[in-house]
Amino acid sequence: MPRLSTGFVRASGYANKVRKVLFALTRGELNPEKVVRAAAQLNQYLFEKLQETGVRKEDVVRISIEFSIRNSEIMWNYDTLKIEVYKREEEEKLVEAMKEVEESERALEIAIEELSKLSEKLRGLSAEVSQIVEQLKREYTSLKLEFEEE
Repeated sequence: MPRLSTGFVRASGYANKVRKVLFALTRGELNPEKVVRAAAQLNQYLFEKLQETGVRKEDVVRISIEFSIRNSEIMWNYDTLKIEVYKREEEEKLVEAMKEVEESERALEIAIEELSKLSEKLRGLSAEVSQIVEQLKREYTSLKLEFEEE
């Protein structure tokens, strides 16, 4: 079943976006007058839903709905309607939250880089310690052999 999805759009411009997306999805399949009629039908329904939920013009929405084409007519499946609303105030909070996330990511990258450098140093020290241990083993073994020979 085809799905119309507007992507993110200001609530004040959802109707134009619905019409444009619907034309793109049905290009060459339907008479343009029927596409305009179906878009108007959906937009009227959406207008009522947006009014009920208190969506303002400056809010951002993302709308998706499935539809089918029967007898050259678009039939909306209203049960699949999904309206995501991002209030302007939430948008400002979201921007702040994203800044915090980006700062945390930068701090994490720096910490990972520092730990990687430290890990390299530890590998180097471990190799040095292993060499010293091997050298001491060889010296001890040679001392032991010299002692046994005497």
